[in-house]
Amino acid sequence: MTKTARPQKDDKPADEAGRTNVTFMPGATPPARRKRRSRAWIWLPVIAVLAGAGYYAWTRYAPAETTTAVITQAVVRGDVENAVTAVGTLEAVKSVDAGAQVSGQLKVLHVEIGDTVTKDQLVAEIDPATIENRIEINRAELANLQAQLQSRKAQLVFKQANITRQRNLIAGNAVAQQALDQAVADLAAAEADVNAIDAQIRKQQATLAGDEVDLGYTKIFAPMAGTIVANPVKEGQTLNASQTAPTIVTIADLSTMTVRAEVSEADVSRLKVGMEAYFTLLGQPGKRFAGKLRQIQPSPTVENNVVLYNALFDVPNPEGELMISMSAQVFFVQAAARDVLVVPSGAISLKRNEAGGKPETEVTVVTASGATETRKVETGIRNRVSVEVKSGLQEGDRVVIGAGADSGRPAGGNRGQRRGMRMPPMF
Repeated sequence: MTKTARPQKDDKPADEAGRTNVTFMPGATPPARRKRRSRAWIWLPVIAVLAGAGYYAWTRYAPAETTTAVITQAVVRGDVENAVTAVGTLEAVKSVDAGAQVSGQLKVLHVEIGDTVTKDQLVAEIDPATIENRIEINRAELANLQAQLQSRKAQLVFKQANITRQRNLIAGNAVAQQALDQAVADLAAAEADVNAIDAQIRKQQATLAGDEVDLGYTKIFAPMAGTIVANPVKEGQTLNASQTAPTIVTIADLSTMTVRAEVSEADVSRLKVGMEAYFTLLGQPGKRFAGKLRQIQPSPTVENNVVLYNALFDVPNPEGELMISMSAQVFFVQAAARDVLVVPSGAISLKRNEAGGKPETEVTVVTASGATETRKVETGIRNRVSVEVKSGLQEGDRVVIGAGADSGRPAGGNRGQRRGMRMPPMF
């Protein structure tokens, strides 16, 4: 049987404020108290999010402490040069192609790439059989013509004797004048035959001499001393020299190398023939190879609408470490100073002269006490990295470089300026 809970009445009378007694049900929670407790749990995540956002903003955008950032460097002695830079390629100062002047099969090749040869050294031979046969035929033809010449000369002597005989007969009225006229005509024909054969002989002799020269061309000799740098043909290959002379080997003088530097049109006006130049190699960046500018070729080359002029200078290569087609970083020296006081170019500042004259050059120096002072200096040769100081500084002085000299700028100020002072929205 189900029991029904009866409400219990509080026997206590009403309090002084007139509040009446309240009747409670067993196991029941007052409605008002349950509503307040649920609202409190809703606000806790919101408060946590706001706290996290505030902490992130404070750590991210809070201004850094004001500090002084000063970058200094000591004044040292060194070398300064102002130079025009360019990219160049190495090539032999002198090279020649030894080619074939006659057609035929390359019978023997006596050299290989890298071999050193002397002038007039035999480097290759072409099969001479065809030319030798032609020479033999021409010699036989020449002998035939010479024999014909002897026959014609004998006929000429007979014709001359016949004229003398006919004249004697005419003087004695033994023959008619017609016989003498015929003898004269025969003599003239005999002389013409002799001259014709003689001309044929000279022609055949010239042909024979040409064939003998061609026979000499079957042996290729080195036209100069040097190193074999190319060999485009191989033994057994047939060469056709009817139109062009095929190259057998290329000989180059590698004892002296030429640097062909490509200089832009903006810098070529700064170059002068005779100025000092040097270059470094990719494999030896610390070693300089020096020379003097000997030529600026007037005709430029255009690559991708960029006008480049070729500047040439020679360098000795006694050890053979420089090779053809090496890439070089080239420097044409306009001015240079050795063992002088040098400061970074970022330490130099120009101050406008109130009198309207030449701007004054100044540097900021850190003293022994840590304070900074400005000094006027006299500068000399400069480039993008270093500047020569002629007066105003001593070796060992510490100069302030660039923006680090501005001690009134907070260290974190740049960060705030770059990112902006406005805080981005959090939600």
